[in-house]
Amino acid sequence: MNAPISDNTKAILLLAAPLLAGGGQRNAARILTTSEYNQLARLLQERNAQPADLLSSSAPALLADLRLRFDTRRLDELLARGLLLSQAVETWSSRAIRVASRADPDYPGRFKVRLGMDSPPILYGCGDWSLLDTGGLAVVGSRHVDEDLIEFARKTASTCAAAGITVISGGAKGIDRAAMQGSLLAGGRAIGIVADGLGQAVVARDSRDLIRERRLTLISPFDPAAGFNVGNAMQRNKLIYGLADAALVVNSDHEKGGTWSGAVEQIERFRACPVFVRSGESVPIGNKKLIEAGARPWPNPTTANDLISLLRDAPSTVSTISSQEQEELLPGLRVNEEPLPGSSGSMPSAARNAAVTKPALELLSAVRAILVRELVKPLTQKEIAELLGVPEGQASKWLKRLVEQGALTKTKRPVRYAARPKQTGAG
Repeated sequence: MNAPISDNTKAILLLAAPLLAGGGQRNAARILTTSEYNQLARLLQERNAQPADLLSSSAPALLADLRLRFDTRRLDELLARGLLLSQAVETWSSRAIRVASRADPDYPGRFKVRLGMDSPPILYGCGDWSLLDTGGLAVVGSRHVDEDLIEFARKTASTCAAAGITVISGGAKGIDRAAMQGSLLAGGRAIGIVADGLGQAVVARDSRDLIRERRLTLISPFDPAAGFNVGNAMQRNKLIYGLADAALVVNSDHEKGGTWSGAVEQIERFRACPVFVRSGESVPIGNKKLIEAGARPWPNPTTANDLISLLRDAPSTVSTISSQEQEELLPGLRVNEEPLPGSSGSMPSAARNAAVTKPALELLSAVRAILVRELVKPLTQKEIAELLGVPEGQASKWLKRLVEQGALTKTKRPVRYAARPKQTGAG
């Protein structure tokens, strides 16, 4: 069952998605790029408006106000694609593909905090959505490699499974696929961020049961019917790193290919997580050059405890975005500037924002994933505190935030909390 698509997400789909399943190929060239959508988002923000307002009775006045700074004739054409959208949504729903935009509370917070305005406006996916904000190890590498590297990726992923660490990769032939398979075959979890063919991948025989078991989640920022495109494959690299606690580059060419460009982009620009590279005498020159550029040699942990310690102790490289940029993600999940739960007194705004954006947001995301999974039946605040093993006051602050985000519902007389029920239908 899929959650209904919000009005904000409907508007963003009309503006920025090709809607290929609805027959939108001829219109694909006219959709807004991420940069253009971000420009529109800022303009709406300035007017205290949101994307859904472009579908409301106030749309004519809003479009007239935007006319001097945006091509509103183009917006009119895109917003008129309602039939294409309904046909596309019907196709996605038949394959249990859900859609979330940056306007939705369940859009991965890690993307917003780590990638800022480079976060994709739309995500498509199938599987346990709550897994997206729980971290893991990204494992990436080339498509065409020797069997010994395939075995290295599988063995590393198997250790991840034993440690309860999710493997995050791109699902492409070679290292990516071997790592995901290694985790899943060992009973672990995997997230695949695919660059093409999501619509086929989610119904493939080797994926269906794993998705049902909530051990495999597949997502993509590209239309589920999109075919392979080198540019798309390059663009999704930052998303693989963006969900991870750390990344391992098994092998890389030098100054060419998606593995190289994705790793360099992380080391020099996004710094979403620490980047490790397989090292040693027999590694390719690309691996050695990545270490020279700032990546860390992979220490080859052989046990689950060693791997857990490695990820726990790895120095953070995360460069978080400003509160202003978070606000521009419209209408998005802005990290509130408030003291951390359980702290006292006040601290400077910049320090407060950094503290919340880094560990506290990820902690809240992990708590959210647990409660969405566990609260099938409503529980009281005290029962939830006992479930989480924290003081009741701490649980109260988390529950308040999760209710505000729409992840949980709160009933009165007696006061209980439950996961928001998923609804069927195209929305």
